[in-house]
Amino acid sequence: MIELRPVEATDLDKFFSHQLDPSANHMAAFAAKNPSDRGVFDNHWYGILNDPRITVRTILSNAEVVGSILAYDQDGIPEISYWIDKSRWGQGITTAAVGQFLQEVSERPIRARAVVDNTTSIRILERWGFTRVGESQEFANARGAVVKELILELS
Repeated sequence: MIELRPVEATDLDKFFSHQLDPSANHMAAFAAKNPSDRGVFDNHWYGILNDPRITVRTILSNAEVVGSILAYDQDGIPEISYWIDKSRWGQGITTAAVGQFLQEVSERPIRARAVVDNTTSIRILERWGFTRVGESQEFANARGAVVKELILELS
C-alpha cells in the first residue's frame, strides 16, 4: 500500500541514505556535488521544509519510508520532483505516488523534468498525462557534464 504523508524529521535519515546510491544519483543527474555531505543535505532540506510555497510529502510503502515527492514554483509554474530508494525501483511505487500527489496538488499546468535517458521516469509522467513541451540543457553534478532534460507538462 502506497501512502503520502507530511515529512517528519526522522524521514530525513532515510532520504539521506537513499540519495547516497551512485547509480541513483547518475539517473537523477541533478544531485548534490558531494551526496555524502550531510550538512549540505540538511541545509537543502531545511530550505524545502521551511518554504510554505513548497508542498512536500514522504512516500510510504507498507508503512516504510521509501522516498519523497514535492512541488515547487519554477518560473511561476509548479513543478514536481521525486526520489525513490533505488532498492524499490520497478515496484510501481513511483507511479502510485505521482498519481496520489497529483490529486493533492491540483494546480495546472504542472511540470516535471527528466534527463532524456531516464526513460522510466518519463514513462511514469506520460502515464499520468504529462506531455513533452520542451527541452533544456544544464550541467548535472552527478554526471559532471551538461545533460539534456525533457520538460513535461500536465495541463
